[in-house]
Amino acid sequence: MIHGAVQSEDEWSRKSWNDLLETYWYPLYAFCRRQGCSHPDAQDLTQAFFTHLLTSRALENVAPSKGRFRSFLLTSFRNLIANHSRSARTIRRGGTHHFFSLYSDDLDARFKSGSQCFESPELAYEREWVATVLQRTWDKLAEDYIRAERHELFTLLAPHMMSDDKALPRLEIGERLKLSPAAIAMSIYRMRKRFGEILWNQVLFTVKDPAEAEDELKHLMAIVGRRG
Repeated sequence: MIHGAVQSEDEWSRKSWNDLLETYWYPLYAFCRRQGCSHPDAQDLTQAFFTHLLTSRALENVAPSKGRFRSFLLTSFRNLIANHSRSARTIRRGGTHHFFSLYSDDLDARFKSGSQCFESPELAYEREWVATVLQRTWDKLAEDYIRAERHELFTLLAPHMMSDDKALPRLEIGERLKLSPAAIAMSIYRMRKRFGEILWNQVLFTVKDPAEAEDELKHLMAIVGRRG
C-alpha cells in the first residue's frame, strides 16, 4: 500500500494513498488532540503532515526492515508538531490538497466521545489505529455478505457478534429467515470465523514476515484492553 502510494499517478496509486489516509489520518489526529492541541490545530497539523508525505519523497525509503510503519509515522509526526508554528501555517484548511472529508464536525465529536482522559497520546494513537483495523475488517465482512446476497442475514446476526443487548433472539431470527436454531448457531459461528480470517489477513498486511503476525495480533488485542 505504501509503495503503491508513491510509485506512480495511476489508479492503483490513488487507491493506495486513500487506504493510507483512511488507516492513519484519524489515529494521528487523536494523538495530536491528546497532546493538547485544539480541534482546528489538530486538523491543520494532520493535514500539513499528509501534505508533506504527498509532496515530498519521505515515503520512498520506508521499508519493513526499518520497523513498523505506524512507528515511523508517529516519529515523523512528532517532528512536525515540534515545529508546528511553521508547519501549521504552511498549508491551512482549504489549501492545495484535499483529503476526502477530513474536516467535518464529526471529528471533534468522535474524539470527545471516544477519548479517555487517562490515555497517553501514544496509547490514543495506537488504540485508534486498532479501531481502524477492526472497522476495516468489519466492513470487509459486510462486503462479503452483500456480494453473496445475504445482507439480511448479516444485519440480523451482526449484533450477536458484538454481544449487543438489543440483538434479536435467535429463535425470532430463525422464524424470520426460516432457519432452524442449529442453522442460526452455525451461521454465527461461520461469521465469527470469517471475521477472524479477515482480521488475520489485515494483520498479515502490516508485517514483514508472516511469522510476526501472531505477535502483532496479540499486540493489537492487548491495546484494546490496555489503559494509561
